[in-house]
Amino acid sequence: MSYSKEYKWRIINYILEKISNDDPKFVGKVIKSFDTSDTTVRRYLDELCSDDIIVKNNKAKCGYALKKEEKHELYDNVNLEEDVIFRNDFFPYLKDLPENVQHIWTYAFTEILNNAIEHSKSETIYISMEKDYLTTKMWILDRGIGIFNNIVQYMKEKYSRDDINIEDAVVELFKGKLTTAKESHSGEGIFFTSRMMDSFYILSSNTFFSHDNILDYTVKEFINKGPSDVLSTGVNCGTVVFLQMSNYSKKTAKEVFDMFAPMDIGFVKTSIPIKHACCEFGYPVSRSQARRLCTRFDEFEEVILDFDGVDNIGQAFAHEIFNVFQRNHPNLKLIVENAVPYVENMIKRVQK
Repeated sequence: MSYSKEYKWRIINYILEKISNDDPKFVGKVIKSFDTSDTTVRRYLDELCSDDIIVKNNKAKCGYALKKEEKHELYDNVNLEEDVIFRNDFFPYLKDLPENVQHIWTYAFTEILNNAIEHSKSETIYISMEKDYLTTKMWILDRGIGIFNNIVQYMKEKYSRDDINIEDAVVELFKGKLTTAKESHSGEGIFFTSRMMDSFYILSSNTFFSHDNILDYTVKEFINKGPSDVLSTGVNCGTVVFLQMSNYSKKTAKEVFDMFAPMDIGFVKTSIPIKHACCEFGYPVSRSQARRLCTRFDEFEEVILDFDGVDNIGQAFAHEIFNVFQRNHPNLKLIVENAVPYVENMIKRVQK
């Protein structure tokens, strides 16, 4: 049976996704999902092998694997230039990708590598890349002070407080606009990169930063995504940044910037996932949690508080943000998103 080019493309993409997930029953699922034949699926598999998109793999449950291109480089952190490294060593692997994806990788790679070069105090920086037909992944690792330790040290000095901890540092990354070197950095790189990527993880001091459901994401699973013999050194010291993006993403860097930093206004808007930022006790409960959360809110004009996945909040937590803080900052716009009825009612109660 002859299919249209678009329909065949859908079948092939489905096949590749199933192979990527090592699904041993993918042939039957393709036949059922697209009402096609075993013969057609086998022919497509042969074509994908001939085109060097997949390879046969006896160790895989599904019998196949996506063919990967890999690049691994270790650099001495002396006079490094992030754009030169990207252009010479990694962009050649990305030049066949759509222009919007190239632009995002250019921004993300250079921002994250520059952070490692200028802030980590690491003698070496390791970069690893894996690319297959569907996705590209990168790991940028240093063995320096550690990003969260660096932020903690900076905030203790800035606010003259000794109670700042690593959890507070993670929250500050969610907000964005934080830099430990204000004279040369804007504090936007991690904020925007984390929202451009399909997956973005930072691992340092046995602590994660991610917009995904990191509460269910273990350190072991993170390390296993890359060359574990190298990445394991980033668990207790230094910083590992993991970036992943679909090679066919429709996202653009401009649309992400426009969401939070319109060209004619600047970086005036931020969004905080409350579940990841304030749920060390199961759900946000205390005034001290709220006060730490609200630190630097006054640097923005609009703050989105995303309560997705939060079923409960304490009265004290809600009162401190939506009564005390809001009363003292009447021109700051607080926007509540994805709140369940109980959370909504608690917020309305304290606002009264």
